[in-house]
Amino acid sequence: MKKNLKFNLVWLAIAAGLYGILYALYSAGVISFFTDFILVSIGINIILATGLNLIIGFSGQFSLGHAGFMAIGAYSAAIMSVKNPTMGGFFSGLVLGIFLSGLVALIVGIPTLRLKGDYLAIATLGVAEIIRILIVNLRDITNGPSGIFGIPPFANWSMVFGFVVVTTLVIVNFLHSGPGRATMAIREDEIAAESMGVNTTKYKVIAFMIGAMTASIAGSLSASYIQSIAPKDFGFMKSIDILIIVVFGGIGSITGTFVAAIVLGVLNMFLQDFGALRMIIYALALIIIMIFKPGGLLGTWEFSVKRIFEKFGKKEDDSDASIGR
Repeated sequence: MKKNLKFNLVWLAIAAGLYGILYALYSAGVISFFTDFILVSIGINIILATGLNLIIGFSGQFSLGHAGFMAIGAYSAAIMSVKNPTMGGFFSGLVLGIFLSGLVALIVGIPTLRLKGDYLAIATLGVAEIIRILIVNLRDITNGPSGIFGIPPFANWSMVFGFVVVTTLVIVNFLHSGPGRATMAIREDEIAAESMGVNTTKYKVIAFMIGAMTASIAGSLSASYIQSIAPKDFGFMKSIDILIIVVFGGIGSITGTFVAAIVLGVLNMFLQDFGALRMIIYALALIIIMIFKPGGLLGTWEFSVKRIFEKFGKKEDDSDASIGR
């Protein structure tokens, strides 16, 4: 427990250092409005992709419903912010979105997560589509297909940065906990895990709920930052965009998710000047990289503070032993 606390404090210190660098760049006026948009988009994509990676990479469940849970968070925050244009209204909407996404994931997850492979992917895609259709038809609440405009802009880069840190720490600590190890055991061999007494449905649903709730947080931040949302923003292609980040970085690698979100965000920024050719070049770049790195940029490799501590600790022990001789 003390070791986990130490590692968490180290990660928080690293995050504080990165925040300080970004704050200095913003204060110096180095970061433009366009660069700010790219940085915020990268942060939101990291939150989305780490949650999806938990579902796909660590629990072994292929989900295509992430956009639906993002929509729940976005509309919850948007509706509450418009009705109560204060920071309290925004956070109440964010919390409401987390609760609703977790509840929907629980209700949907219990029957659907018994499925596997393509069947599960189709089921989760259907859930996302049901959520989108409900948003379109609940006109009195969601304004239907027209969407919601004029959402108060409470989210900014520092808030997004804070939620990236919090959601990542929650997911990483979950993975290093007992339930997290049980979840990864299910990924490796579900039948073997079940034979050892692991309640496979329970841990798959927990992972699915955590992923859904992080997607809701990302949706709330996105709605507040962009200040407008519509049902078309949360279609099938949005789920595919998130899946691309997970696959590109490496399925089962949180570090890879960060690297992929940053690389694709920067690539997208530099391709803005190419107009209509942008998506073609973007797709070709993805294809070329996936040909040469089919397991993703980092595969399953993780940057580990614990590994560094253990490496340096071992060197010190060897040094002490030689002195003793």
